[in-house]
Amino acid sequence: MNRPARLRPLTLLAAASLLTAAAPAALAAVPDALPAATCSTSGVLDNGKVHLSGGGFTPGPAYIYGSAGFGGTVEIPQNGGFQVMNVPPGQYTVRQGGELTECSG
Repeated sequence: MNRPARLRPLTLLAAASLLTAAAPAALAAVPDALPAATCSTSGVLDNGKVHLSGGGFTPGPAYIYGSAGFGGTVEIPQNGGFQVMNVPPGQYTVRQGGELTECSG
């Protein structure tokens, strides 16, 4: 009768060691599932312009271009965010390295 009672702790230890071994691999896959960066445009303001804002970018230069002909370089700070005020309404994309992020809004 004592035999099943002895197997339980061994089974629990084996299960715990499997979970511990699998955890780093599972956590490593999470960043790939999250978007690297986001960008959005505000609604049209009283002056007929919009604001662009973004987050999750890598610090350094990024290039913003839009369907209204506006384009330019923005320096992304350490916090990974940016704001560009008073640009013409349109569809905007941010390019940083080989990654393109389309702005929603």
